[in-house]
Amino acid sequence: MRFKSTVIVAALALSATLANAQQGVSKDSITLGSIQDLSGPIAGFGKQARLGMQLRVDEINEQGGINGRKVRIIFEDSAYDPKKAVLAAQKLVNQDKIFMMVGHLGTAQNLAAMPVLFEKNIVNFLPITSSREMYEPFHKLKYAYGPSYFDQMRTSTPRLVKEKGAKKVCALYQDDEFGLEVLRGAEAGLKSIGMDFVEKTSYKRGATDFSSQVARMQSSGCDFIAMGTIIRETIGAIGTARKMGYNPVFLGSNAAYTDLIHRLGGPAMNGFYATNTAQNPYLDEASQPIRFWANKYKTKFNEDPTVLSTYGYIFVDTFAKAATKAGANLSTETFIKAMDTMTVPPDIFGSPQGVFSPTRHAGTEISRLSQIQDGKWKVVSDYPGENAAPAAKK
Repeated sequence: MRFKSTVIVAALALSATLANAQQGVSKDSITLGSIQDLSGPIAGFGKQARLGMQLRVDEINEQGGINGRKVRIIFEDSAYDPKKAVLAAQKLVNQDKIFMMVGHLGTAQNLAAMPVLFEKNIVNFLPITSSREMYEPFHKLKYAYGPSYFDQMRTSTPRLVKEKGAKKVCALYQDDEFGLEVLRGAEAGLKSIGMDFVEKTSYKRGATDFSSQVARMQSSGCDFIAMGTIIRETIGAIGTARKMGYNPVFLGSNAAYTDLIHRLGGPAMNGFYATNTAQNPYLDEASQPIRFWANKYKTKFNEDPTVLSTYGYIFVDTFAKAATKAGANLSTETFIKAMDTMTVPPDIFGSPQGVFSPTRHAGTEISRLSQIQDGKWKVVSDYPGENAAPAAKK
């Protein structure tokens, strides 16, 4: 009887231990997951984000880990397809047993994958998308970097329209959740100055021909185009317009703020505006900290970093700060408690301060404006209220 009682007590103790165990966290490791586009239309973004994340993970591990635990990150490919994102999330959650999803790329992809995470009480942490749906409606397992596409375009569109004296505004946008966020933000901004779109034209995700859309906007006489585009769509649309002798002001969101625009699009991309927070880390950047970081990245991966590299790096770094603050007993609950009192200071890449609370899971609402000048991005207006400079003349 005494033996049976001992066995029962031991079994109950083991069951309690297993019940209280935190998925993805062991005595000496933390397992993270990330879904990127590594083979689809924005694979250029996905690869750079992955390398930036890996750089910070390697640094953390070289420095002893987080409260003694080494970090492991597993990447899966969505090919920018929401259905594949769901399958990738299921693998990471159920097979790889990740603790957290970090820096998942894409609006539609995140929306499709989040239910898989939330069913297992897993945080969707700082996805690489600026959709408001990454933090609204409020959910304890959603944390976003911010600012939203909506807020970016709501504030930058009327400011640049007035700066340029634009009379007719058009919109070109991707026909999905991402594109609609950009469209709605620009629309709200225009209404604030008593204007509306003259023409709105969309394209399907993955489109490569924009001649009909550009022709419609040109025939409408638009001298300003708000763009809900990413890499090749931005290049394709602007390149098409230039060939047609059509040169309106082009404004995109931070989804189009990448060196791939001017590297792949060439001189035709000069003059293009986009919102941004972190800035592209050029190897010859005037800022010494950015220059040092960019050259470290180049040495490790034998290629130049982009702003997507900085996002990946920043997001893993923010995770590490919160996980360190959560202490040795890391769990979803202790992590949330730590994040909900976090103030993330401005970083070397120019990102503004991020403030999180139990009721606010987006770090910031403000953005700044940059323009491609002579084949490089240049900041032309600062954050609101921070010595803002007028936008550079076209």
